[in-house]
Amino acid sequence: MSNSPARGAARRDAQHNRAHILDVARAAFDRDGIDVSMDAIAKMAGFGAGTLYRNFENKDALLAALLDRHYEGLEERRLEIEAAEQDEAQALERWIEALGDWMLAYEGLPEPLRAACRSESPLTRTCHAVIATTERILKAAQEKGLARTHVTGRDLFLGALAIAWAGGDRTAGEDTTKVLRTVLKSGWQENAAS
Repeated sequence: MSNSPARGAARRDAQHNRAHILDVARAAFDRDGIDVSMDAIAKMAGFGAGTLYRNFENKDALLAALLDRHYEGLEERRLEIEAAEQDEAQALERWIEALGDWMLAYEGLPEPLRAACRSESPLTRTCHAVIATTERILKAAQEKGLARTHVTGRDLFLGALAIAWAGGDRTAGEDTTKVLRTVLKSGWQENAAS
């Protein structure tokens, strides 16, 4: 009975509904940032709130699903960086830039990512994976004496998050992100002036 045509059709409908919700949410977040309410997303998708919440228990769960695609892009950049860079400090610098770009996938995203670092949420797993990757790239620079030994991957993740928050703010200047990345680099780089 579990493989009945009706059950298969229901599963396809559920998959279609989930994909449609993700498409609608992606467009809404691209346009208006993550402050779009779950009820507004349900309405834009043409569903009741119940259908939305059956698929995504809260906005963090919806964001986590949307960030899967962005995380794949971040991983592709990591592979490119590691293949292209012989200098561990340059690789770390480029990784931090990639990380900052990933954190700006949607306006307002830095805040839920920050919250996911201090308490359990659907975004926590992704944050921990990115922190672990940052730690690994940082350690390679530390082993070559190119990065300060007291700095952690979590420190750099949070620093990049702060820069993404400040640079993504509508009041930020044109060069805010570039200036703040330079400041962060002077904090982790071993040969930076003390």
